[in-house]
Amino acid sequence: MRYYEARSTIAATAAAVWAMLIDGASWPKWDSGVDAVEGRIAMGETLKIRSQAAPGRAFPVKVTLFDPPARLRFSGGMPLGLFRGVRTYEVSGDADGQVAFRMREEYSGPLLPLIWRSMPDLGPSFQRFATGLKQRIESGG
Repeated sequence: MRYYEARSTIAATAAAVWAMLIDGASWPKWDSGVDAVEGRIAMGETLKIRSQAAPGRAFPVKVTLFDPPARLRFSGGMPLGLFRGVRTYEVSGDADGQVAFRMREEYSGPLLPLIWRSMPDLGPSFQRFATGLKQRIESGG
């Protein structure tokens, strides 16, 4: 298994972070590294995410966990489990007006070694998302 992960500490309530996180249409507005989110972020829904890390491509994912305001999970990949990506967003805390945000995507499947070599480094994109979310919320956006 391989993964990318980013974290931030946000001066806000868990509810405020959750509200921004599930508003996919707003993601491009706060410099998240995402060009577009097509679809509604809700349990069982299928979304298409267009990322700046892979211009011109849309990644279909399904919302497989929706546990407000704590955890959100998107799953996608190839048929027969040949390659799978599972992205989990976690919002925890709320003590003293501070929330810990974590975003992690884990990759697995028999084609992982081949696909991993051709994937761009998503580390900067993940950190951009976590930092952008923090800045947007803390600025009152």
